Formats: sequence, structure tokens, C-alpha cells
Amino acid sequence: MHTLKRTRLAIFAGMLPAFIIYACIAILPIFISFYYSFFEWDGITDMFFVGLGNYAEIFSDDIFWLGVRNNVIIMLTGLLGQIPLGLLMALLLNRQLAGSAFFRTVGFLPVVISSVMVALIWNIIYKTENGMLNMLLGLIGLENLQQNWLGNPDLSIYSVSIAYIWQNFGLYMVIFLSALQGIPKEIHEAAEIDGASRWQKLFFVTIPMLKAAIMVSVIYSISNSFRVFDLVQILTGGGPARTSEVMTIYMYNSAFLEREYGYGSAASILIVLFSFVVVTIVNRLGRDKD
Repeated sequence: MHTLKRTRLAIFAGMLPAFIIYACIAILPIFISFYYSFFEWDGITDMFFVGLGNYAEIFSDDIFWLGVRNNVIIMLTGLLGQIPLGLLMALLLNRQLAGSAFFRTVGFLPVVISSVMVALIWNIIYKTENGMLNMLLGLIGLENLQQNWLGNPDLSIYSVSIAYIWQNFGLYMVIFLSALQGIPKEIHEAAEIDGASRWQKLFFVTIPMLKAAIMVSVIYSISNSFRVFDLVQILTGGGPARTSEVMTIYMYNSAFLEREYGYGSAASILIVLFSFVVVTIVNRLGRDKD
């Protein structure tokens, strides 16, 4: 009993410094922002208490709801693009093909390079005059499909979403590859003995065994989509005419450009709240299916 207590105390003592750092960096700012959200403050003059006034003003702002819509688009494109693509790449690389280590590295590379570099790469691809995408369309005789991919209000958020998928799918590839390698070979061998085809093994054996990894990926993808900022900021700056603006850019503009720190703090709290609600709903649905 005393040994168990000492072990628990040692574990707690070892985790305490990391928890203190995490609390100061991640948790404490949320409470500070929550406090500021009830005030009108420019960061210099005295704070003026407005209660829920900042929240009421945000809810009546059409630009904020446009940001919510854009975040939902990025969330859905991330779920429908990153996770299936990551799973497909993991299934291919798990077959121990020649050069799989190289493709694993290449697939994960966009995850580790900075968002600034990712944005610069896709800016080269999307350029109107001499961009790689428009040049490719011209070479194959599809000039009518050439677009101002980042300057078209109807396409800009979807163009950003494609870059977002490319930036992050490698993370889910690694998650799924790790989960695939943890599936015992005996399970597949038993399925083969029972006469299961390759597709039957995939849909009735492999994918069900990946359910935990899929749920983790879905939850992380959703929470990550509400935090996206630098990729959008560098590619479009929220334009044209704020049509690709997401909630984080809305918060940034309010707090640091317009110097309305209370208003920006209220926007940041709503970002946390929306993310928490969506993740909770998805997590609950996943548990109900269990």
C-alpha cells in the first residue's frame, strides 16, 4: 500500500510541472478572456463593464456568422478529405510496398513544415497569371476552367480548404498506420480461412478494428478546424471582401487591429464554446454507437 502511494505521488510530482505550464499557457488565458469579454476595453483606457453586450453585438454581426459558415466548411472538407485520404494512404503504405518509407516521409512532410511555407506553396499553385494549376488546365485544353482561385468570392474558401487538407492529411495517415500495425495478423488469417475476400476483410475486419483511431481523428480534425488561422490569413487574409474569413481571423481583427479587446475576447470564448459543443456531440454519438 505504501509503495502504491509513493508511486502515485511520484507520478503526480512528475506531471505537476507540465500541468502548471499547460494551465498557464492554455487554461488560464481562457478564463482571462472570459473576464475581459464582459468589458469594453481598448487596452489603454479604463475598462467599462457592458455585461453581455459584446456577445449580443457579435450575434447580430453578419460577418461573424459568415466566419462560422466558413469554419463549418473547413471542418466538413477536413472530415471528408483529410481522414479518408489519410486512411487510404495508410492502407497502401501498410502493405510494405517498395519505397513505402519514402512515401510515408513525403506524406507527413506537410504536417511538420510551417503553415507559412504551406501557404506560400499553395499561393504559387493558385496564382492567376502563372500559377501551376491554371497552367496545367491550359496545357490540357481546359482554359475555360482557369480561375482566380483565391480572388473569387465563391471559390476562395474552398481553395483554402484544399490546402488545409493537404497540410494535415499526413497526421491522420500516421495515426491510421500505427493502428493498422497494431491489428493482430491472426485476425486477418482467420478471416481468410472463413473465405473473406480482400474487400470483405477491409470493411468487416480492418475498418471496425480502426474505430477508436477514427474517432480520435474525427475529434481532432473538428477541434483543429476551429483553430485554423495562419493558413487562411496568409493565403487570403480573409478576403476577398471577408468572404473567406474564419472566426479566428474575426477575433484577431477585432482584438488587435480594431483594438476592441473585450469584443475580441468574447469572440474567442465563442470559438471555444462552438468547438466544445461540436466535439461533445460527436463524442456522444460515437459512444452511443458503441
